[in-house]
Amino acid sequence: AQNLPNSDWEKKVTDYFREKLKENNATNWVPSLNDVPVHYLKPNSLVKFRCMVQDMFDPEFYMGVYETVDPNTNARVLHFGKYRDVAECGPQQEIDLNSSQTVTLERQTFYCVPVPGESAWVKEISFFASQARVSPSTSYTPSRHKRSYEEDEDMELHPSKQKEQHIGSGGDIHGCGEPKRLETEASAGHHLISPNCSPPLDLNFPLPGEKGPACLVKVYESWDSYKVNDVLEVYGILSVDPVLSIVNNEERDNSTLDPMECMDTAEEQRVHSPPASLVPRIHVILAQKLQHINPLLPACLNEEESKTFVSNFMSELSPVRAELLGFLTHAFLGDSLAAEYLILHLISTVYARRDVLPLGKFTVNLSGCPRNSIFTEHIYRIIQQLVPASYRLQMTIENMNHSRFIPHKDYTANRLVSGVLQLASNTSLVVDETQLEQGQLDTTGVHNVKALGNLITWQKVDYDFSYHQMEFPCNINVLITSEGRSLLPSDCQVHLQPQIIPPNMEEYMNSLLTAVLPSVLNKFRIYLSLLRLLDYSISDEVTKAVEEDFVEMRKNDPESITADDLHRTLLVARFLSLSAGQTTLSRERWLRAKQLEALRKARLQQQKCVNGNEL
Repeated sequence: AQNLPNSDWEKKVTDYFREKLKENNATNWVPSLNDVPVHYLKPNSLVKFRCMVQDMFDPEFYMGVYETVDPNTNARVLHFGKYRDVAECGPQQEIDLNSSQTVTLERQTFYCVPVPGESAWVKEISFFASQARVSPSTSYTPSRHKRSYEEDEDMELHPSKQKEQHIGSGGDIHGCGEPKRLETEASAGHHLISPNCSPPLDLNFPLPGEKGPACLVKVYESWDSYKVNDVLEVYGILSVDPVLSIVNNEERDNSTLDPMECMDTAEEQRVHSPPASLVPRIHVILAQKLQHINPLLPACLNEEESKTFVSNFMSELSPVRAELLGFLTHAFLGDSLAAEYLILHLISTVYARRDVLPLGKFTVNLSGCPRNSIFTEHIYRIIQQLVPASYRLQMTIENMNHSRFIPHKDYTANRLVSGVLQLASNTSLVVDETQLEQGQLDTTGVHNVKALGNLITWQKVDYDFSYHQMEFPCNINVLITSEGRSLLPSDCQVHLQPQIIPPNMEEYMNSLLTAVLPSVLNKFRIYLSLLRLLDYSISDEVTKAVEEDFVEMRKNDPESITADDLHRTLLVARFLSLSAGQTTLSRERWLRAKQLEALRKARLQQQKCVNGNEL
């Protein structure tokens, strides 16, 4: 208000908030939409949201500066429209649309969802770190207490909400976040369609059963630097004005919409202007891309304070690695080789691309898993406890034929309809092939298997835009559990050799998780997230030694040693070095990598002899 139009007040706003958020853990005092139900938050207050960009809508124009006029006194007042959805206008004022002072500006809208497959521990740690204790807002009535068309729509879409609100209402607001958070979480399934109502709004979460708010995030600057599937933390102004909820034809017909806007289809209007109680708007003041979503690590590792954290943790790395190896060996029923390879798999990441080839991907096929057993489910539960985001894909004929894996463009609603493979970078995808029964894959099933194969081999998903396909590169760790060799491609097959067979698998696996101290579990989590972010190099000297060694190996065994073996052994050596906190390859690590590979191959050979044509 104090600045004239076109001055640099906008930069002052972002600078002010940037500085304020650096002070005394200020970020923890900003309420997060990931933790706090929308109806507990004050409209037009500062909030934050950790999310993935699921879709990008077309840019929209808004009145950056506009003038209101009082018809009685002819007094004119200038207002600004940034960070708002609805123009501010007093009871005796009208907007002068023909004013020479009006400035039209542009902003970009992203449709954002919580990070798909985010682990419960990430949510819990983030919730308990937050100092923002919010009680229901007293400045306005929570939307669920006023029976507006907005709330009817909301309840209609999510009958589960009504149940959840009764469950949640007994809890203490200041207590644990989990039951409270359920109150406004819109689940991705269960729609109730009553006659005379528009069909339910699909919140477009990539994974089935996901919960959490979806948001329309309005970005005012540098929007070209963001892409679909980026993970962001945004700080901005919450907008939940009921006026925004133009949801069905009646409202559209009765409203005085701009003739240009009426060119949108009813479906597009519904998707792009959902009820604000269901899909709140955030007007971004600050946004940052996240390298990772592990709340136990500093968000940016390049800052000075973060370097101290990293060097302190690196100094106690070897006992953490030894404990993690022991823990995973127990999980794999005494098989330490499989545990060693799982550690390497969990810290692997695509570090570069050469032409179309993704370097650093390390898909492991864990074969020899008992069929239809709860073993694979428990292995996934353990991985879930270690990594920030994961998903278990049960490879049944039913799932393959009926699930939507590949996102596709819906031109009627003008949006990208999500699919299971629309995941954030560094997500762990566990494909459980032990569930596979005999049966026939239909066209969808064949497409889905092909898409999985492409994801594993090329680390990309081809989104379907009807008239063409668009390549979206990704960085997803795929672990395949199977009985025999997997139908899907993999970089490395490890055959499980259990040393113990517990009489009660359920009890054994549960006791394994309860026996680990939370502080130790947190060290494992830091260890796996941190090592993925380290740089790595091989000196010329070691490169030369590796080349000579490989030539020697080829001489001794020209039949079975191939270029693929060299590539795989170099990958194993890379992740072995990083797992020990070393960012360069040493002679010892190279020899250890060769030894591990020899043991792994010997096992496969042994399995081949036992099962004849098994492999």
